[in-house]
Amino acid sequence: MKTENRRILIIDDERPILMTLEALLERHGYQVDTAPTAAQGLKLLKSKSPALVLLDLQLPDAEGLEMLDRIKTELPDMQVIILTAHDSLHNAIESIKRGAYHFISKPYASEELLSLVENALEKQFLVREAEKLREKTEQLEKRLEMAETRATPIFKSKPMQQVDELINAMGPSDANVLILGESGVGKEVIANAIHARSRRAGKPIVKLNCAAFPQTMIEGELFGYVKGAFTGAVHDFSGMIAAAEGGTLFLDEISDMPSDLQTRFLRVLQEREYRPLGSTRTMKADFRVIGSTNRPIAQALAENRLRSDLYYRLNTFQIEVPPLRERKQDIPPLIALFLRQFAQQLGKPEPDVAPDAFQKLLDYGWPGNVRELQNAIEYAVVLARKGLIGVKELPAEVQLPTVLQQTERGPAAAGRTGVQSLDDVERNTILQALAECHGNKKKAAQLLGIQRPTLYNKMKRYAIEI
Repeated sequence: MKTENRRILIIDDERPILMTLEALLERHGYQVDTAPTAAQGLKLLKSKSPALVLLDLQLPDAEGLEMLDRIKTELPDMQVIILTAHDSLHNAIESIKRGAYHFISKPYASEELLSLVENALEKQFLVREAEKLREKTEQLEKRLEMAETRATPIFKSKPMQQVDELINAMGPSDANVLILGESGVGKEVIANAIHARSRRAGKPIVKLNCAAFPQTMIEGELFGYVKGAFTGAVHDFSGMIAAAEGGTLFLDEISDMPSDLQTRFLRVLQEREYRPLGSTRTMKADFRVIGSTNRPIAQALAENRLRSDLYYRLNTFQIEVPPLRERKQDIPPLIALFLRQFAQQLGKPEPDVAPDAFQKLLDYGWPGNVRELQNAIEYAVVLARKGLIGVKELPAEVQLPTVLQQTERGPAAAGRTGVQSLDDVERNTILQALAECHGNKKKAAQLLGIQRPTLYNKMKRYAIEI
């Protein structure tokens, strides 16, 4: 089993049963805590953080079902197996209704109990991993949302001016929109701009990244669910469609949505109503939908990643955001924007960019598009010395193309490979660590696995000043 938490709490007032269970579980590699009363069990529950509780229904200081209610109220994700000699259909049904993982009567078969314990711990692991994934996804989406919000659209180049004109023309309507473009070009920024210029601007724009959730979770995130709809649904969740009521629903990377879910979502677009998972209640849907994908449409359709019927429904308006390498005119204003933002964020004066460094930024191909440029400027602002960003303060990949070009033009070009020296690799590794730690030398040294004095010596050797 993947989970590292194999601690089990047994709450039972019969000492022989406690001792027998403890010995059985410890022989099979579990960590076991025991409590003869509900009060002691609650203390151990808080101090030991078990992954599973084995609970008797008859306790000297509490009724078992009330104890189960209290555990599930304080720790909704906790798995509880009811162990009791008072076997009855009523007790079994009530235990499951109140959130118990399983109900087993005494005497029990050791093999049956061990199988239930292992399954319950596996479920606990999956529930907690799903929650961690949701938290990480929410944090990532918040960070990306902040970054994309800060990255206001730049319409300097002709291709982006055409995009701007199209947004102005169709923004006020409720027409569906499909945004195409490589990863990092700013599809979410364009979606924000469409929403801001629509009649729905006073309502929220709700964003769901279809590539960020496992297929088993995305349906619940979109449609919502009621408590008990599936394993791990310990409370009601309204879902993204409900959250977008009156506003805009942005489905990022819609070609990563499972095909059967695309069919169900198409029905929502056609009928403007839906049902949360596990519910019999039909809800009205009032939102404008904007979809996006980084896959070429022909490829997505040919590989059945995007259903053709959903594509035609979304494709009332299509906006293709060109990659940054095809709109070089947008690079200088984007640099200026990011310099200002990151300097404010770091509490530093806004640095200047040396001419040779600026040329590097213009010459680089930006395979990661605007997002990569944004990260590069953050990196450079962190490392800027005396209010100036030089070539050495740029990420190694931004520096590398010109180095290779110069090598190819040199007299010994045929015998060179453009491979960096060990010193270059070490210097760039130190710069990367300092950037990731936002200039904190102590943290950078820990990240590199070296002592701080060693880091200072290497920074001095490579003329790294921050």
